[in-house]
Amino acid sequence: MNRVAIITDSNSGITQAEAKKLGIFVLPMPFTIDGEEFFEDINLSGKEFYERLEANDDISTSQPSINSILSLWDTILKDYDEIVHIPMSSGLSGSCSTATALAQDYDGRVEVVNNQRISVTQRQSVLDALELTELNKSASEIKLILEKNKFESSIYIMVDTLKYLKKGGRITPAAAALGTVLRLKPVLQIQGEKLEAFAKAKTVKQAKSMMMSAIQDDIVNRFGGIKENDYYLQIAHTNNEEAALKLKEELKETYSNVPIYVDELSLSVACHIGPGSLAIAVSRKIHI
Repeated sequence: MNRVAIITDSNSGITQAEAKKLGIFVLPMPFTIDGEEFFEDINLSGKEFYERLEANDDISTSQPSINSILSLWDTILKDYDEIVHIPMSSGLSGSCSTATALAQDYDGRVEVVNNQRISVTQRQSVLDALELTELNKSASEIKLILEKNKFESSIYIMVDTLKYLKKGGRITPAAAALGTVLRLKPVLQIQGEKLEAFAKAKTVKQAKSMMMSAIQDDIVNRFGGIKENDYYLQIAHTNNEEAALKLKEELKETYSNVPIYVDELSLSVACHIGPGSLAIAVSRKIHI
């Protein structure tokens, strides 16, 4: 039987401990904080990250080094026949294109999936890939299936502060100042390649309502009004667990029969949007 290994990166939200339980591998994303290199979930915890963020330390993200990717692949291929590598969205990082280029030297034994997901939807792709390995699908078949379904998910994110969008150059200082004065809560969207503006709310309650309506619209219109057992719902947050659990209870009032998974947004995303955010995601189930 062909043994297929599944690799993702820490942008999926899957910890090293969870990866061991699932039987997969997670490549930690690197951070530079005040000139010192750290790796998510290796020598940088979420608690430490947010403390450094709140302290206004100089934090930047980067993609995994070529050596770290090749070393992981070479080690895994000693025990597995093939690899399915699921990095974060190609529209948000160059790590996908780097891995794709490196895989060309592996004679088809490494398949890099560009299904343009991140956080809880990227995690769902990993779980889907695991399910496909149990059906004895090859690495190339899994890649094809995941990429075919890449637009069958959405994430809507409410940003609590404009400080970090301004710092990263994603909005102008003038826009940040005006938004802060007006106490706006921007709602961003990831649906495919990019993180884009979706709506502007004046309160957290209004932002949650907008996101819930957007998810419902996707289920009804984009997914064709599919049944409850045909999609997954997820909630993600940045250092905002209490609000995330409250949002889960609110969603249950509408989606009483749908399991709702709650997790933290990856630190790479948190670096650009800051703490206090809330996100709702929907992913359509894969059917073979």
